[in-house]
Amino acid sequence: MVFTETVGRIGTTLAGMARTRLELAAVEVREETQSLLGYLAWTLLAVFLGAGALLLAALFVIALFWDEHRLLAIGTMAGLFALAAVLILARVRAGFAARAPMLAATRAELGKDIAFIQGKGARHEG
Repeated sequence: MVFTETVGRIGTTLAGMARTRLELAAVEVREETQSLLGYLAWTLLAVFLGAGALLLAALFVIALFWDEHRLLAIGTMAGLFALAAVLILARVRAGFAARAPMLAATRAELGKDIAFIQGKGARHEG
């Protein structure tokens, strides 16, 4: 009877650990999805601004032979759009480079669990 109770407690503990790790994985996947959607939104904005810069550059060339003051306005707007697109794309690239590997916290916790089960480390739940 004592053996059965011990096995039951071990099974309950393992099931609790698995549940906790699955919940952590779900949170990480949700955060990953939200992060990727943010990068997608910034990228789409950069694409839109880049397209605007190309359009304004074309207008700049067309207006090159027109009156004097239109050139400065169109050239300035094209430069601003292009600069904004470059800055946004640089921010997106930097964000991707700084990201932690997917499910890093879940993998770390599972590694601690395995070490604990193998008797190589102490488990401190906080």
